[in-house]
Amino acid sequence: MFLHPFTCLRDTLVDPLPESGLSRRTFLKAGVAATGGLLLSISLPRLIGDAEAADADSFAPSAFIRIGRDGSVTLIIGQVEMGQGTYTALPMLIAEELEVELNQVQVEHAPPDDKLFGNPLIGFQVTGASTSVRAFWEPLRRAGATARTMLVTAAANNWNVEPTSCRAEKGEVIHIASGRRTRYGALAADAAKLPMPEYVALKSPADLKLIGTPAKRLDTPQKVDGTAVYGIDVKLPGMKIATLAASPVFGGRVRSVDDTKAKAVRGVQKIVRLDDAVAVVADHMGAARKGLAALDIQWDEGPNATLGTADVVRQLESASQRAGAIARREGDVDKAMANAVTKVEAVYQLPFLAHAALEPMNCLVDLRKDSCEVWVGTQVLSRAQAAAAQTAGLPLEKVRVHNHLLGGGFGRRLEIDGVVRAVQIAKHVDGPVKVVWTREEDIQHDMYRPYYFDRMAAGLDEQGKPVAWKHRVTGSSVTARWLPPAFKNGLDNDAVDGAAEPPYALPNILVDYVRQEPPGIPTAFWRSVGPSHNIFVVESFIDELAAAAKQDPVAYRRNLLDKNPRAKAVLELAAEKAGWGQPLPNGAARGVSVEFIFGSYMAQVAEVFVSKAGEVRVQRLVCAVDCGTVVNPDTVRAQAESAIVFGITAALYGEITLKNGRVEQSNFHNYRLLRINEAPIVEVYIVQSAESPGGMGEPGTAAVAPAITNAIFAATGKRLRRLPIDPAQLRST
Repeated sequence: MFLHPFTCLRDTLVDPLPESGLSRRTFLKAGVAATGGLLLSISLPRLIGDAEAADADSFAPSAFIRIGRDGSVTLIIGQVEMGQGTYTALPMLIAEELEVELNQVQVEHAPPDDKLFGNPLIGFQVTGASTSVRAFWEPLRRAGATARTMLVTAAANNWNVEPTSCRAEKGEVIHIASGRRTRYGALAADAAKLPMPEYVALKSPADLKLIGTPAKRLDTPQKVDGTAVYGIDVKLPGMKIATLAASPVFGGRVRSVDDTKAKAVRGVQKIVRLDDAVAVVADHMGAARKGLAALDIQWDEGPNATLGTADVVRQLESASQRAGAIARREGDVDKAMANAVTKVEAVYQLPFLAHAALEPMNCLVDLRKDSCEVWVGTQVLSRAQAAAAQTAGLPLEKVRVHNHLLGGGFGRRLEIDGVVRAVQIAKHVDGPVKVVWTREEDIQHDMYRPYYFDRMAAGLDEQGKPVAWKHRVTGSSVTARWLPPAFKNGLDNDAVDGAAEPPYALPNILVDYVRQEPPGIPTAFWRSVGPSHNIFVVESFIDELAAAAKQDPVAYRRNLLDKNPRAKAVLELAAEKAGWGQPLPNGAARGVSVEFIFGSYMAQVAEVFVSKAGEVRVQRLVCAVDCGTVVNPDTVRAQAESAIVFGITAALYGEITLKNGRVEQSNFHNYRLLRINEAPIVEVYIVQSAESPGGMGEPGTAAVAPAITNAIFAATGKRLRRLPIDPAQLRST
């Protein structure tokens, strides 16, 4: 199976987790909490090179569970909550096996520490690649089961009975015969002194009471009443606010600054000049923005001052002519292509995309001579700490980072450039300073989803089945910058994720990758990462093959999925629920897509209307998903719905363009989002499965664009190979 680069990096740095369960260095350790209760530490595989890693007696807990004398259960978690439901799904795993109510479990943000709180599927502390539930599915359940076993044993010892004569229920241990019961809080200290059981059995699927049932989000009340704290909400006594303007051209520098008028703005305290940016520090954001607008900045625009989107495309097109690093090669593609009855070729292009999270980039820093304290919402807490330490010139242990809820991540907060900027500015400020990027700064100085240029070719036999398949991906490598150990022999596994392992039976296949970096333009992971473009290309091209074979798109896919029953099942379910084949009004049609990414199978059917003016309206979207065992079906549906809306936005409107080295989009008036009156009816159907959980944060985004454009082809006969959708190409003549 093809692996995402995050997982590939894990395989190079840590002991792998066997399919059957946890590795020999994965274990639990119990101790007495500071409050006198039970503290359970979960140890997971650690980075090779750690001197303690070879010591079987040492441990590095990656998640802590505290059971207090009052019976409270606290999960200290290294994963972050950015709207995806992590702070509900992971407590559900503990609550299920521990036998407590979900609302008894409290969540605390973990501090930065790769050893203590690393993501076991990746090897360090990161929330991404739709791994949170997949990574902690077994460790947290085992921790809950172990704690329950120890609490039951403590109660049985106190009553002088056999543990098998007792059971746990709703935070209590009950002696079945006598009806005696004791709450966990009264047993926690005694349980902490017991030896750890060597093995505990997890519940069978039939015995699960919480996992698989709809659960209300634990973080919803605070978000509704306004008490939830995001990074942008943090306030400290004496805190200043700063905002900044970076060079409008990537790679440019500050030539000169006239700050006379800015300093005259009431509330402005200081002007900070950096190499490639200028910041205004003020008493509040209003003064900072007025001061910024009053600055007269002259820029040295550097080597990219004339760069435009067309220049980037020409470079990609030229690079795509050369052979790339092999991602997958099976069979003899050239021979099969030469003998094919029908040959189909196509070129697909997908644009740069910004993340545009609702909460703009921000970071609060209190930098002192011998210490640094940071408040931020980030997907990479330990990296944020390291970046702050390096920028401040301090040892790592002198930097303390407080994590907060994220008002959207989408991959943007996998980056630490905002932390670096904030510390750079804080070096010039006495006392704490919160740096807040304006929306314009956020969009025009984002780190963008790469522009991709893909070449496709296929050969069909007499029955229309593909006998040869070629896919060349050309674009920037995010992995080479972000995860250098995972970029090997010129291959970026993320860039070909969703392309190297399509779900279909393709007997002769060649997929390769050509790295071509756009001049000066920073690229980054974007929600659904590599599959965000590859699923569009693969599913659009499969549709082209169905058309060339003069076959129904669903039937064509079904015939290619005979050896992939889970993919076939979601295709058939989505088609059935969408009413595939039933008539629609003139101008409307349905399109379909299928994918297997992040361990989940998904099919989508889009019902689309195209007006004579070329305007596209997505009226209905039917999604069928098999993501293995479901923890919280409400979260699965919410994730699918949000990812679909995110993907529709990109398909209809998403595009970052360059002119004279500058990003032309600046705010939501010209980097549009799908509006509430444009949102389609979204139906999500979940396939019941006993397989291990798959990821759900990203698949919906990747699958929706090809379903839409395939529907457009069905409605108009016009094939779209470039996003975003251009209404001018669809106008009736």
